[in-house]
Amino acid sequence: MPWRKVAKTCVSPSAKHHLVNSTLGRFPEPHYRFHDKIVLVTSCGRLCHYRKKKINLSTCLAGQAIGIKEVHDGIWLVSFIDCDLGYIDLEEKTLQPLENPFGPKVLPMS
Repeated sequence: MPWRKVAKTCVSPSAKHHLVNSTLGRFPEPHYRFHDKIVLVTSCGRLCHYRKKKINLSTCLAGQAIGIKEVHDGIWLVSFIDCDLGYIDLEEKTLQPLENPFGPKVLPMS
């Protein structure tokens, strides 16, 4: 009965997903050697700094560890892995993004 042989070799998608996750594991936590603090982004995409300072980043970074470094009084550099995302001002509670390194380049006209 050939269908029994097929049934034994077929694995459900959820079982495959569990197998892949248990084999690969998680990515290692990034190290931010030159940053002052490592902060986890909340599930709603916020950076909570000093209790009442909540700065919106992105839900794409939810649960990720980011590095922050104070570069001036109240001005902090925010980095994710090797990318500097921008600067946060604790007074304004906003993130000022850096220039997009992957964006279009405009060459000067000659």
